[in-house]
This record gives sequence, structure tokens and C-alpha cells, in this order.
Amino acid sequence: MPGTTFTWGTSDSGVATISGSGLLTAVSAGPVTVSATGGGKTGTTGAIITLTPPPPAVLLAAGDIAVCDSSYDEATALLLDTRTGTIAALGDNAYQSGTLTEYTTCYGPSWGRHKARTRPAPGNHEYLTPGAPGYWDYWGALAGPRDQGWYSYDIGSWHIVVLNSNCTEVGCTAGSAQEQWLRADLAAHPAQCTLAYWHHPRFSSGASHGNNTAVGPFWQALYDAGAEIVLNGHEHLYERFAPQTPGAAADAAGGIRQFTVGTGGRMLVAVGTLQPNSQVLDNATYGILQLTLGQGSYAWAFVPVAGSAFTDQGTGTCH
Repeated sequence: MPGTTFTWGTSDSGVATISGSGLLTAVSAGPVTVSATGGGKTGTTGAIITLTPPPPAVLLAAGDIAVCDSSYDEATALLLDTRTGTIAALGDNAYQSGTLTEYTTCYGPSWGRHKARTRPAPGNHEYLTPGAPGYWDYWGALAGPRDQGWYSYDIGSWHIVVLNSNCTEVGCTAGSAQEQWLRADLAAHPAQCTLAYWHHPRFSSGASHGNNTAVGPFWQALYDAGAEIVLNGHEHLYERFAPQTPGAAADAAGGIRQFTVGTGGRMLVAVGTLQPNSQVLDNATYGILQLTLGQGSYAWAFVPVAGSAFTDQGTGTCH
């Protein structure tokens, strides 16, 4: 009616809100009743709100990458050239000592052309230069707070946590500044799906390094928060574990699935004692791990460099 002022409302503001002019805005999926009152009369109508989930996010990962006298980092960089997504550099990104010169002359021409979309973690080779100044100088703000190496970000519906596993340099024990930050960050981001990455794997069947108990507090905090995935490098091979507890007990319902992806370019290493819950192990193929991170689920695919045949694919759901 001309000249009549209407008052608008919805039965559930958690599903939809409505402006004073009658513009309906969806908040979440579900049924809602819309009302309009004016001229002494009220009218209502029902609606079903549906929301289109965001497209899956893509994370591309590997560690142990750039060596100036090797072409394998160039081969894995070619895989990045044809794929969109965020890149996780899992440490030991520039050999031999992670100096700024090695980053600019060895890493830069290969993986470095994707620097702007890379979120790195530091490895032990970065710290062969005391304090890892080359790492901090090369990456700047992309690496989080200088001299710490831990930070977090979100892609799609997933929360991603990056940690510094050089425990003698920064501390990883329960109650350390880094572990306390991790627990606070997880509490502040109660996403259904969480992924974390750092350099040194807690579990490894590789002959060079094997298991690393120093990062156990990371695992415990992530397990307590219901995290899904951990990514590591350090051991120069590819290994996938079944979901497990921090104590290496199989846990299909609430365990964390670990991937070791030390296949970015540095010489691959021998296999040692096969660890419990190890499902797939390959030490002959360079490549990257491609993770497709969806709403409540994920898919993985190990992508080999040109000329190699090994791959590993699968899917999982969030806790």
C-alpha cells in the first residue's frame, strides 16, 4: 500500500537476517519464516535457505628442495607451474646452509618463481647458518614472525598451522613458548579440519633420521584438538601413515595422518626399519604432494616428476 511503512523480521536470525527495506541475507542453511507488518496487518512466508559450499582449496607440498648443482628441484618446480594453490615448502628449502645467496641463486630460479604463494617452514639446513638469517631475509613476512617460525593461516574451510621443529633453536617442549602458542591458536580456530606442517617427522621409516620424539608435544596438542593431517620433510623419501595417536597406536576415528614428503629435489635416501602404521613408502621418486582440502574432507595425490611412474592417491574425512 502506498505510504505504508513495513516492519520486517525473520523467525531465526541464525539462518537469515532481513533489512529495513526487506532485503533478505542468508547466514546458514535451514528453514526460516519471513514476516512483514504494516497497516495493521502481518503477512508471512516460508523459505528454505541453501548455501553453496566454497570450492576446495589446494595445497602443494614438498621439502628438501633446491640444490644448485642438481636439476631435480627444477623438475618438481615444473609441477608447480601447471597447478594452482598454496605451496608449503617443508624446510631445507635451499642447500647447503640456507644462506641468502643459496636462496636467491639455487631456490629462486626453480621454486622461487612461486614465492608469492608459498608459506614456508624452516629446516635444519637453514640453521647451519647460525640463526638462519638467510631464511628470514629471503621470506620476510611470508615466514611469520622473524626468529620464531610458527604462524597460521586459513585456506578454504581449513585451518593451517606452520611450526618450527628446530627444537634446540626455538624450543618444542610442553610449556615452551611455541607449544603454548600452538595450543592457543588451535583453541582460537576450532575449525572442523586442521592441517599442520613442519620439517622433522615424528615417525619415519627412513634410514637417515628415523623417528623424532622432540616434536611429540606438537603431535599431542594437535591430537587433543582433533587435527587431521601433518606434513613433514627431512627424510628424503615419500611415506604415508595411517591415522594414529601421538604414541603410534592406530586410530581410524580420531588419529592424525602423517605424510613425509622430502622429495623436492635433494638426493633421495635409503629405507630403514618400517614403522608401525606406515602404509606407503617410496624412496625412488621426486615429486610433490597435492592436497585438495574440501568441506569436511580431503583428497591426496603424490605427483611424480616427468618420467616417473610412482604415485599415491586417496581420500579422508575430517573428525
